[in-house]
Amino acid sequence: MVAVKAHQAQAFLNAPDPKIRAVLFFGSDVGLVSERAQILAKAAAQRFDPPGELIRLDDVDLDSDPDRLAVELNTVPMFGGPKIIRTAQSRRVNAALLKPLVEGGVREGVLIVEGGNLKPDDTLRTLFEKSPVAAAIACYADAAQDLEGLVRDILREANVTISSDARHALVERLGADRALSRGEIEKLVLYVGPGGTIDVAEVEAIVGDVSELALERITNAAAAGQAARAVAECGRAVSSGESPQAIIAATQRHFQRLHRTRAALDRGSSLEDVLRQMRPPLHFKQKDAFAAQCRLWTAPRLEEALARIATAAKAARLAGALEAALSERLMMGLAMMVSGRSDARRPR
Repeated sequence: MVAVKAHQAQAFLNAPDPKIRAVLFFGSDVGLVSERAQILAKAAAQRFDPPGELIRLDDVDLDSDPDRLAVELNTVPMFGGPKIIRTAQSRRVNAALLKPLVEGGVREGVLIVEGGNLKPDDTLRTLFEKSPVAAAIACYADAAQDLEGLVRDILREANVTISSDARHALVERLGADRALSRGEIEKLVLYVGPGGTIDVAEVEAIVGDVSELALERITNAAAAGQAARAVAECGRAVSSGESPQAIIAATQRHFQRLHRTRAALDRGSSLEDVLRQMRPPLHFKQKDAFAAQCRLWTAPRLEEALARIATAAKAARLAGALEAALSERLMMGLAMMVSGRSDARRPR
């Protein structure tokens, strides 16, 4: 029985047990799940002589050949090394499909599965935790020491130095998602160049607050009418530790800004002039998305949206146990309004 806690994950990756032939990475940090799965896959391939072959399988592959996963994992290779299969929890890749492989033991290859934020009693998670030849590894949002290690490793590889104040400022802006954090650090490295030095000014000029970026993804998806994405991003942010009430508040600010912009446009101002005069100004990367949202929403529809948001905010304050559900339902309702489906139920 191998259940690897979040703080034990790096030690497992540094020295994986060779008898473990099936590994599930799960948790709220999707970027970290993907990163660790990639690291383990490469390490597992190099463990064999000759090296194993890395293969990625998804539902499309299994729709046409349902038995392919088992065949690839249990086929004795004639020339190269065994197959290292990476896949992700999905419609086909579920506990029912994987149970014979995990309980029966993968004979030749290595199976690596990327899962979501699974509860302790989730069937897929318990399947991997209870098998003597499998492991389930938790991947949650980075703690400060994890982020400092990530910064140190990336900067060392690029031969870039950083002042102590800049390091502190950088770590404060990271942490919502490993992939986002890595991207922000690499963007900073690209800005100063190999052998460069990072000070606080560079951090403030280049690196966005990852938590704010996560909120922006939610509000932008809702305002663009992308219901599935808005709900998924909302759930992901809450799982990473973001407050549902903070999400609702950020959404309220975004839609208030849309309403002010739409009102100015209806008064005859040009979109270019309105965007240029906004305070605080929009980040240049947000301008196109915001402009597209302005075209999607009318003033009456935005007034209705703001009423929905206010109702949800009040309900979340009064019923803390339901705030996560209320925030997700709000995002879905707002996104559905874009397509004219104003019959979406208002949060109560």
